[in-house]
Amino acid sequence: MSAIPYSTQHQVSFSPHGREGLFYDIFRKHSWQQAEASIRDKTTGDVLRALDREKRTLEDFKALISPAAKPYLEEMAQRSRAITLRRFGKVIQMYAPMYLSNECQNICTYCGFSLTNKIPRRTLTDDEILKEAAFLKGKGYDHILLVTGEANRTVGVSYLKNAIRLIRPYFSNISIEVQPLDTGEYRELMAEGLYAVLVYQETYHEECYKIHHPKGKKSNFRYRLHTPDRLGEAGIHKIGLGALFGLEDWRTDSFFTALHLEYLRKKYWKTRYSISFPRLRPHSGGLEPKVVMTDTDLAQLIFAYRLLDEDVELSLSTRESPEFRDNIVRLGINSISAESKTNPGGYVVDPQSLEQFEISDERSTGTIAAMIREQGYDVVWKDWEKGFRFGV
Repeated sequence: MSAIPYSTQHQVSFSPHGREGLFYDIFRKHSWQQAEASIRDKTTGDVLRALDREKRTLEDFKALISPAAKPYLEEMAQRSRAITLRRFGKVIQMYAPMYLSNECQNICTYCGFSLTNKIPRRTLTDDEILKEAAFLKGKGYDHILLVTGEANRTVGVSYLKNAIRLIRPYFSNISIEVQPLDTGEYRELMAEGLYAVLVYQETYHEECYKIHHPKGKKSNFRYRLHTPDRLGEAGIHKIGLGALFGLEDWRTDSFFTALHLEYLRKKYWKTRYSISFPRLRPHSGGLEPKVVMTDTDLAQLIFAYRLLDEDVELSLSTRESPEFRDNIVRLGINSISAESKTNPGGYVVDPQSLEQFEISDERSTGTIAAMIREQGYDVVWKDWEKGFRFGV
């Protein structure tokens, strides 16, 4: 895909109320129903043409995630593996999430931290943050993902700036998965050492989105949709995208995620991108998936993304089973987490606090690292030197 930025005449305007901007203008030109039908109508010929191309389009991506591509999964897997080896080599990057708070002001039907769930709320203190950080550092991690619920008054920008300051001496790569912020707020966090932001749209089905987010700032579909734009304008090093599979048709959500990725690559061409693949997992007051995504479906999607974009980072969390993660490591994924806890203080401070969702792969960091090495790959704990960026 082209790395040429859009013309300056296409500037995006934002407001706290989510005014329409460039990506929404592109997004609304694509009917959900028509996209879903287009994917399901793809033929064997469409799949073969997509496989034969050196550079693939979004229409090719539709073919590769379509039911018609099922007989070609082995070929897709081998091509995905070859592309990943050529682009990234035989390495897998490892990271760990660190949950700082389960405070949240949103109602989300699928999340254990939802405002309506009557659970004990906890936000880590400075000492507790340092204890959790020391545990993860002791395991070898140098990439850490800070996670909170969406509660601006409790875990807003000031709290996040402080948390980044506390752990920056210990980690080269600090990412966050928190409430969407404004461009200036992202710049404040970047000045403290923020490297990347993960922000999942959950679903690109606008009406379905409203059903699952009835209250709170997150209920503003367009404000969340434009979060990657604000990150791009801030000059963030990496943006993570994704949809929560189970809320709506996974194929159609994946097409819109790919559409979003293509738009961002063209407009914010200096920024790196990653895609994650969260499937709906059990939690307190849990929501049953509307659409079930099988392991075979997930593998197909991973291969299709790699065939579409050889540069994008593809990341798989401990939501997935040990068997699936062991088998997919060599076929397109280049970043995984291990030994994850999805509750604030879950590593050391308060292991019994409520999880955001249940993980599936509970193996230790050492076991996962050994599995990667047994498959002939190197584990990457640190892929860049923070001193080059921060002058320390």
